[in-house]
Amino acid sequence: MTGDARQTLHQVVTALFLALGVVTGGSLVGGLSALATGRPPIATIQELARTIKLWAIVVAIGGSFPTIQAIESGLFSGQPGVLMRQVVVILASLAGAQLGQWIVVTVTGG
Repeated sequence: MTGDARQTLHQVVTALFLALGVVTGGSLVGGLSALATGRPPIATIQELARTIKLWAIVVAIGGSFPTIQAIESGLFSGQPGVLMRQVVVILASLAGAQLGQWIVVTVTGG
């Protein structure tokens, strides 16, 4: 495996697990607020897992501005490899966020 391919694989796997961690960790720790305020914790955890997915994707891709720059350079500067790499990273972060929500909902019995 070449250095560039290894770097891309690292970026994709990191995005997947980072998004998964943001959704699972954020919803479970955020569920502690339900205990402090008297709301049902399981429903709060499930709601947070669903609503935090977008933020998990943004965190996993490193913010939106560098990604938009990379997509722009891929489209308008004739670098399709850069464009495809960003698309794969975005899809990996989407998959990680979805997997995180699935894990939280499954574990909490929803």
